Amino acid sequence: MNDQVRIGIVGAGSVSLRGILPHLTLEDVKEQVTVTAICDPVPGRAEAAADKFDVPQAFEDYEDLLASGNVDAITIASPIGVHYQQGKKAIATGLHVHFNKSMTTTVAEADELIQLAQARGVKLVASPGEMLRPLYQQIRHLVSTGALGIPIWALAGAAFGKYHEQESVRQGNGILSNINPEWYFRSPGGGPLYDMTVYGLHVLTGILGSVKQVTALSGIRLQEREFQGQKITCNMDDNTLMLLDFGDSLYGFVYGVAAGELPKQHVGQPVIFGTKGMIEGNTLNGQPIDYPGKEEDDLTSDYNILPHVVGFHRLIEECHVFEDIMQLVDWIREERPTIVTAEHARHVIEIIEAAYRSAKTGQAQTLETTLVVSS
Repeated sequence: MNDQVRIGIVGAGSVSLRGILPHLTLEDVKEQVTVTAICDPVPGRAEAAADKFDVPQAFEDYEDLLASGNVDAITIASPIGVHYQQGKKAIATGLHVHFNKSMTTTVAEADELIQLAQARGVKLVASPGEMLRPLYQQIRHLVSTGALGIPIWALAGAAFGKYHEQESVRQGNGILSNINPEWYFRSPGGGPLYDMTVYGLHVLTGILGSVKQVTALSGIRLQEREFQGQKITCNMDDNTLMLLDFGDSLYGFVYGVAAGELPKQHVGQPVIFGTKGMIEGNTLNGQPIDYPGKEEDDLTSDYNILPHVVGFHRLIEECHVFEDIMQLVDWIREERPTIVTAEHARHVIEIIEAAYRSAKTGQAQTLETTLVVSS
């Protein structure tokens, strides 16, 4: 087993302030991992975050963090549109990388990062690791063993709503409380598919396997949003409806929309219909599904039963991001690979990219990547 992993945090925005930094600076993980540096291009933000969470080094320039010699791995929590370039530079430096979702915006970028990492001997973990959740592992088992009979169709999705504008780190006037959400509505990397629908896509593919073809309608429904009295012009699709073909006439309907979600649907949770009924949330034909940790999930309704999410971690936001980072830490320290793979992320990215292409061309898009589902 290697020593403590030194990790650098790229981006002092919402997910870092609400989740990554609070989790990784708790005492119970310090034997495994320590945050040694943080960077953010907004003047003063990295320094303020470093002061708040007792991080030794703060940088405005990402290149300075890479050159510091003080990190073994990084977690990229910057806007999705810059993940590819930042990941590529980190891999070239020999650093292991955790990508907050989504890893890239195109399958070509994902391919390149995976190939570069293999050549450099670098480990990649790409959120969201939804299939780590015991509930989804059990649902996959139920589907594969015929509890639903023959699966017929499934649905999943998510809506932007006003979620990002209303996050706690965006309500004040200080450097750590006035973080602008405009990138969520801009290209490249914005829109609900890369940011929120990605959860449902990881779950559906984790349970049902690879998608063969994608057909979609997509466009910009809200041309403008507002943050702290300032108008944000939206130039990224925010209203996308997808039909997924898993092969053998098994289909999925997946949405990433500006507003409006299915009732009682937890982000990422699928509904799967078969000849013997349906799985919805944590129920099979209305009856609770039994799985390890179910009692705790029932108490909190957060579905955050995950290997490292214990004690005070259960009270902190973004538990799943913390878990994915710890999957990388364990891999580095113990040479124990994880199911939260860059290859799974690449397949989901190709689904999203194909959906946008289908909407522009009016034609179904055949996918090239496949997914080997692991336990």
